Amino acid sequence: MSARPLRGADLLVVAVGGAVGAVLRFLIDSAAPDALFPWPTLGINVAGAFALGALPALAVVRRSHRVAAALGPGVLGGFTTVSAWAGQVRDQAAGGHVGVAGTYLAVTLGAGLLAAAIGRRVAHRREPDGASR
Repeated sequence: MSARPLRGADLLVVAVGGAVGAVLRFLIDSAAPDALFPWPTLGINVAGAFALGALPALAVVRRSHRVAAALGPGVLGGFTTVSAWAGQVRDQAAGGHVGVAGTYLAVTLGAGLLAAAIGRRVAHRREPDGASR
């Protein structure tokens, strides 16, 4: 984010976006069956990392700092979750599933970084000649 002064409207769009993202995450988590490996949280965090990387591909995001704030720190910030991920890793390790905890930790980091890099690449790809005509 830039060093521009915060305005009430900026905070409001981030708050509303965060609420939307958190509700989406809750619905996905609630719909998923319980399992030892927390697939829903992994999927949410990897999809969110990709979306954050790809966000600049949207023209409306490049034109409006409020839309960027609503979608980035707002929706995607509320959607993704480091706290649940950390808690799940801790709980797995404490429950004697150290291998699963370590795998989950590594897969989330690796897949998240890869997804963000792919998203960034998508956002910054050059358009083919003649695409804007």
